[in-house]
Amino acid sequence: MKKLFKFIGIALLISIFYIGFTSYPKLDLISGFAAKSIASGHFIDGRSQEMIEKGDNDIKLIDLAKNKINEAGKFATASVYGLKERKAIYREGLGATLIDEDFDSSTPYEIPKRNKSRNNLAFPYGDKEQKDTVFSNVDYAKLNSAVANAFDTEGTVAKRTRSLLVIYKDKIIAEKYDTGFNKESKILGWSMTKSITATVFGILQYQGKYTINTPAPIPEWKNDDRKIITTSDLLHMNSGLAWEEDYTAISDATKMLFLSRNMGRIQLEKKVAYKPNTHWNYSSGTTNLLSYILRNQFKTHQEYLDFWYSALIDKIGMNSMVVETDMAGNFIGSSYAWATTRDWAKFGLLYLHEGYWNGEQLFDKSWAKYVATPTNGSNGDYGAHFWLNAGGRYPDAPRDLYSANGFQGQKVFIIPSQDLVIVRMGLTEDAKFDVNGMLRGILGSFKN
Repeated sequence: MKKLFKFIGIALLISIFYIGFTSYPKLDLISGFAAKSIASGHFIDGRSQEMIEKGDNDIKLIDLAKNKINEAGKFATASVYGLKERKAIYREGLGATLIDEDFDSSTPYEIPKRNKSRNNLAFPYGDKEQKDTVFSNVDYAKLNSAVANAFDTEGTVAKRTRSLLVIYKDKIIAEKYDTGFNKESKILGWSMTKSITATVFGILQYQGKYTINTPAPIPEWKNDDRKIITTSDLLHMNSGLAWEEDYTAISDATKMLFLSRNMGRIQLEKKVAYKPNTHWNYSSGTTNLLSYILRNQFKTHQEYLDFWYSALIDKIGMNSMVVETDMAGNFIGSSYAWATTRDWAKFGLLYLHEGYWNGEQLFDKSWAKYVATPTNGSNGDYGAHFWLNAGGRYPDAPRDLYSANGFQGQKVFIIPSQDLVIVRMGLTEDAKFDVNGMLRGILGSFKN
């Protein structure tokens, strides 16, 4: 019997050691996510710590973190059981940045020069409230019912929609916000930021400053198999580079977002796993590599920071938007753009109008078709940093629908055939939220 107890004791110790050994590295990711989320949500959108913890941080394991906000120092910290404390600092113009112990936050830094011009025009070209427009082909009772159905009723927490905006022929025809949110609330787009990054390339190409169909300008690739990878391959997520996009484990993606100083170099250093243009593999690392490539197209870091805003974000009046940076000063083009729901809608309208905005063409009309053309191997689900409905992902929506999508159900839907842009922001993925049903309800409010 003593031998049995001894054996059980040893086995238990081994189990505890194994669990600790395998789980301890994850604490870096848990506290890193928590600290970054708290700092961004609080200092960018003014949310309370309690609101963030009950909302953005209400994720398995992330909810284990103990968080603190330092108002005077403009930073947030998080740890798990007192272990692996991480810190995220807020800097005006750059948002929140998750830092490591070696980062010197006293070092001077550059911020984007913004031109948040105001005018007397109505939305979407200005800040003035638009006049109500009643369209005879819209059943407003059905529309409002479909919009309301996307939100939780009192006492339920399932759909977790934060905002829903429907724009038809440039006019807001429906708009609703959950408790605690309004038209001024800045909401994280997560991977919708990828579509912003891609658009910068479209603008540069239209200006004659870049060509996406030639090998990517990366010196480290010139003498190996990666030398034939084009920027277009990267935009289509079919470069063939190795990458693991898994947010439930210690993977390439989580190490990049929560441990890396220079996120653009993580994908750059990966080897080829497949021939380019033969294997679609969704990769946030690829987008941050694209941001890194963009940085090298400008003579100075300041020019790189300014261009995203002057050529796109401020140009179309997305004045609320903040794209956050990593410790090296690169825009985290994969994941970290914040904006109001109305400003996210302006981005969708830019694509609905094929790059034409208030009298100026920002990218070639063909660019909208380019990003909405299916990538090889994606089964019609993906284009060039935009998601598609070409393969019938949403069976009750037109096949020409394409969208900027983000974690937990952030969506900017562009439906050219219906002259519609629909924005939904929330905290639920497609598996738990009936996106097709929402689209069916909204589209069903239009009379034939």
